[in-house]
Amino acid sequence: MLAIIGLIAGVVLAIVWRPDMPTWLQPYLPIMIVAALDALVGAARAGLEHTFSDKVFAVSFISNVAIAALIVWIGDLIGVGSQLSTAVLVVLGIRIFTNSAVIRRRVLHA
Repeated sequence: MLAIIGLIAGVVLAIVWRPDMPTWLQPYLPIMIVAALDALVGAARAGLEHTFSDKVFAVSFISNVAIAALIVWIGDLIGVGSQLSTAVLVVLGIRIFTNSAVIRRRVLHA
């Protein structure tokens, strides 16, 4: 519940405050958002399975975002940033849809 409140507070603050995004960070933002969504959907799944841990969620959230951005940054350095961005998005997308399927089965018993 605390994560949802934090998410809502963050969205409201971003809408009200309207921070400027540094141009160097803009290519990494979509990857970081998908990585954060992966952690959130994983937390929702863990909550439904009664295995949620706030410490695991915090570490997962931060490490997912950092590792995804790092992979894309390294790809930019060696000239294959867009290919690695696609790879990261595919992997995280698969994880999000897998967790979503488990959530759907648990909630709808289908």
